[in-house]
Amino acid sequence: MAAQVVSCRTVVARAALPCSAGRVARKSFIGAPLAQQQQAVRAQRKFAVRAEVPTREGQVDVDELVKDLQTKWDRVENKTSVIVYGAGGIVVLWLAGTIVGALNGIPLLPKAFELVGLGYTAWFTYRYLLFKSSREELVEDIESLKKKISGEQ
Repeated sequence: MAAQVVSCRTVVARAALPCSAGRVARKSFIGAPLAQQQQAVRAQRKFAVRAEVPTREGQVDVDELVKDLQTKWDRVENKTSVIVYGAGGIVVLWLAGTIVGALNGIPLLPKAFELVGLGYTAWFTYRYLLFKSSREELVEDIESLKKKISGEQ
């Protein structure tokens, strides 16, 4: 595939595909040889690709994140318990995945789980998302949970 740079932001590419010389020419619906039509279409195939540098909004500065994690790790008094809890959490996630995989093999259980999930989704939508006051309550609960997890509260 040959590419030609037109400007710093636009690239025009043309597909150079080999001709099928040794084959019997097939006819298309309009009567022209199919190979000629395909070559004409390939010659007209052009597309432009535009690449832009994303804005800084929503991006995470890795150096700042690492420094923040290092300061929080330095503030931890009992590092071994944090490591044990983290390893225990990974083991619990692996065990839960194994149990769910085993339960998925039982014939009627996956459909029952789907019904339970659908019911919970409907309840959650009614309870927290349908009305403005309950949405505000959910946002407050999430913010207080984030503060508890980060240690600010």
